[in-house]
Amino acid sequence: MTQLLELHPTHPQKRLLEIAAQALHRGELVVYPNETGYAVACHLGDKGALDRLVALRRLPKDHQFTLICRDLSELGSYARVENSAYRILKRNTPGPFTFVLPATKEVPRRLVHPKKKTIGLRVPEHAAAMGLLEAMGEPLLSTTLKLPDFPEDDAMLRDPEDIAAAVDKRVAVVLGCGAGSDDVSTIVDFTADEPQITRQGAGELR
Repeated sequence: MTQLLELHPTHPQKRLLEIAAQALHRGELVVYPNETGYAVACHLGDKGALDRLVALRRLPKDHQFTLICRDLSELGSYARVENSAYRILKRNTPGPFTFVLPATKEVPRRLVHPKKKTIGLRVPEHAAAMGLLEAMGEPLLSTTLKLPDFPEDDAMLRDPEDIAAAVDKRVAVVLGCGAGSDDVSTIVDFTADEPQITRQGAGELR
């Protein structure tokens, strides 16, 4: 049965974050809040957890996976970042942006886009997301909580209790933090000569 843990919105309880981190280390899935709604995460190096995440979302083989990181220095371990890109990243992190960059060898091959050889990276600013990363001590593989049996704009996937019911037994922990946003992150692709915004969501790139 999925465990629903209600977090304080600005000072999430460390004890509850530790419960979620322990579940992730065991290879379980965890739903957590960020500034653009709810997302589902698993341990970066656990293939079984990745398989469960792919099954939950019914993701295609060419899905662009995203790692959430605590800061830019951590992000730099998983992507090749040119000086011009670094300046943009520095101005816009933390925040509601997903940056698509060439992956380094630190990224497990199964997470790298099969054709582009890229990885999505994000540094969140939501207190609960940052608290979960601190409890883990390492980046997490993450994707927006979209379920194939629910419309993309379904309000149920913004309410923690409804989310827990929808993912019951497939996700170990739902970290609730009130109603989630129905916004999406802005995706910025750095693989061309100039950065390209491939999806405009929350936030304005500076």
